[in-house]
Amino acid sequence: MADESGGSTTLLLEATSSWNDVKYSAYPSGRPKLTTVRMTIPANSKLHWHKHLMPNAAYIVSGELKVEERETGRTATYHAGQAFAESIDNVHRGVTGKEPVVAIVAYAGAEGQALSVPSANEGVADD
Repeated sequence: MADESGGSTTLLLEATSSWNDVKYSAYPSGRPKLTTVRMTIPANSKLHWHKHLMPNAAYIVSGELKVEERETGRTATYHAGQAFAESIDNVHRGVTGKEPVVAIVAYAGAEGQALSVPSANEGVADD
């Protein structure tokens, strides 16, 4: 897409459902709060099992991130230059490979809402 300045705009992601095909139903109630973070995840690591209570999207700047869904075992892998919509109220984690991952994550939540919630049974069933 061209803009008035002669530059260009590239659509990275447009979604009505998360990466695991669960449709978004609503934004959280309350005063809106947008948050954008840059995450660096070390090579050969696994994030803790967690879930999000708000829509959010990630853009992989570098590396490769595998997303694992705890309940079903479903996975998806994203590479540098790809964006994906994260799941809501679904326990999952990210797993890195031989290289660290740098990701930009944008959250559309509400004031006072945590960006992620740890799984209640972290580490019980598997590592």
